[in-house]
Amino acid sequence: MTTIVPIAVAAFFLAMGVYALAAPAALVRPFRLTADAPESRSEVRAVYGGFGLAIAAVLVLAVVDGGDFRRGVVVTVALALAGMAAGRVLSRLVDRGTSFYPIWFYFGVEAVAAGLLLAAV
Repeated sequence: MTTIVPIAVAAFFLAMGVYALAAPAALVRPFRLTADAPESRSEVRAVYGGFGLAIAAVLVLAVVDGGDFRRGVVVTVALALAGMAAGRVLSRLVDRGTSFYPIWFYFGVEAVAAGLLLAAV
């Protein structure tokens, strides 16, 4: 299994996590969401920040550890990303269309990252 793909995906999650922790309102603004209260900023920091950092860490550990642990982590993260992409497709089927950015841009990021991770197993 190649190590560059899991490390690249880890870097994406690390960047997202740090950005969410530092600027939660800015992170969700492209999606027309507001994080204007302590509760909403906490939610963004937890789900995008803390979770993003955890995924980055587990991907790095998977690369360092290798073996079955590595395969399991990489497949799990790939399927989580594929699930996010599928959720965007489902949303398009039940809701009105959206512009390319941010929804379809991130759909592409998620789908490509999932495919690359699965190919790297």
